[in-house]
Amino acid sequence: MYAILIHGGAGVVRPEAMRGADLRRREAALRAALAAGEAVLAVGGAALDAAQAAVLVLEDDPGFNAGRGAVLTRDGRVELDAAVMDGRSGRAGAVAGVRRLKNPVLAARAVLEASPHVLLVGAGADAFGLAQGLAPAPPRWFRTAARVRQLAALRAADPAATALDHDGKHGTVGAVALDAHGGLAAATSTGGVANKLRGRVGDSPLIGAGTYADARVAVSCTGQGEAFIRAVAAHALAARLRYTGQDVEAAAAAVLAEIGAAGGDGGLIALDAQGSAALPFNTAGMYRGWLRAGEAAQIRIGP
Repeated sequence: MYAILIHGGAGVVRPEAMRGADLRRREAALRAALAAGEAVLAVGGAALDAAQAAVLVLEDDPGFNAGRGAVLTRDGRVELDAAVMDGRSGRAGAVAGVRRLKNPVLAARAVLEASPHVLLVGAGADAFGLAQGLAPAPPRWFRTAARVRQLAALRAADPAATALDHDGKHGTVGAVALDAHGGLAAATSTGGVANKLRGRVGDSPLIGAGTYADARVAVSCTGQGEAFIRAVAAHALAARLRYTGQDVEAAAAAVLAEIGAAGGDGGLIALDAQGSAALPFNTAGMYRGWLRAGEAAQIRIGP
């Protein structure tokens, strides 16, 4: 038995408020991500490889806030964050504030496999990724017309304001997977929030906050990163399974309720070692999808 869950960000508008073509493009991207993950799992591949494969598809799609098409910082650049964690080994890798690497999730994987560290940031992370042979990309690869317009609108309204992607078009991406050998893994990638200060880092690359996996559960979060950091959300969910005996749905709901009570918006995906899944959110919607062995892929955007 194997399974994979994905998300493309929480905070979206209801799908009926979106134009049909926009909706179909985003659904197609989510289906492609699930298919990429399943292609790994169906032949006995590892959960970490499957989660990475799904995130790669979404990083390359300009319709999401990760990799190509990521939000812009206050100075008009991208700073990209990503993390991966292998639940079987407990090993993790992450990068934050990268600007030169085409696929940050591959840089996170390289940190896991080719360094003694867990998190590399900024120019050092870029240099490490390039030294590992990862593909670079020029600023024009990441920067899209939609993101330029978004930043201009934010500056015009309030030069100090930041924004999550609540317009129904974009969002942090993530995947969690369970392989046929019982292994779990998580991967998350994001551009952060629009008009953020240079050097701002959210929850996505912080192990235990936005990304976590152990032998019981794998978690990837999306939303207001500061709220998820304060709650140590991903690990808090795993701790509920370990210490209280809650199932994954109850644990996910409880963690998200705590975040909401503190004023935070967002959602998460969680998958346990038995293949039980949770995909809660406290926003108008969340781009999400799931697939289990022998079952058809399922895609949802609204409630």
